[in-house]
Amino acid sequence: MITFNLESKTAYVTGGARGIGKTVALGLAKNGADVAIVDIDLKMATSVAEEIKAMGRRSLAISCDVTNPEDVQSMVDTIVKEWGKLDIAFNNAGICINVEAENMTPQEWKKVIDINLTGVFFTSQAAGKVMIKQKKGVIINTASMSGHIVNSPQPQCAYNASKAAVMMLTKSLAVEWAPYNVRVNSLSPGYIATEMTLSAPAEWKDRWIDLTPVKRMGTPKELVSAILYLADDSASFTTGTDLVVDGGFTSI
Repeated sequence: MITFNLESKTAYVTGGARGIGKTVALGLAKNGADVAIVDIDLKMATSVAEEIKAMGRRSLAISCDVTNPEDVQSMVDTIVKEWGKLDIAFNNAGICINVEAENMTPQEWKKVIDINLTGVFFTSQAAGKVMIKQKKGVIINTASMSGHIVNSPQPQCAYNASKAAVMMLTKSLAVEWAPYNVRVNSLSPGYIATEMTLSAPAEWKDRWIDLTPVKRMGTPKELVSAILYLADDSASFTTGTDLVVDGGFTSI
């Protein structure tokens, strides 16, 4: 039986102060990794970092705007300076704006694309440079089942487009960086019970659950084992993969 062991590994999680990011960060730490919590909200990031330290692991709280390449480079530089290396990068920060396509403003479109796609490129690029020098590393990008299907009933064309692009960006980086022993994969969650989804209108949530074969939303904890697999050395032949965890939604 394969067990996941991230002892001596260092990692960061963007969007790590809440939701999926926080749960995954704690899961990485429970399995031995030292984890930097990267978020625009430094206060909440610090709180999560303290939880990790209480588990006996090292942690950093770093404020970072993933749409700002200087911020991103500073974040990665800080981790490498403090810990000497970067083994795992979980590029998870993202947003969704629900606006009909015909009414979406250029600013709304740009905000979603900048955070969900360009931010993933900047963080992957900065992490990749370190990992190429190390000749080893793992990058995991949060995509979404929304890159495979069109969600209903909410209007979210920018989000869907950004997540589909994240999957192709992931595959492209995986091919480019395979010679350097740097693996790049993406995770595509379905509807997960986080602050963002739970605050949606009741009729939306009813529709989502009705369309999901297992008839419920997932929990952030149900994504942790998928991330642990992708991060672990046992997944050494897995790169360029999009791992869908959606309760069967995209199977219909």
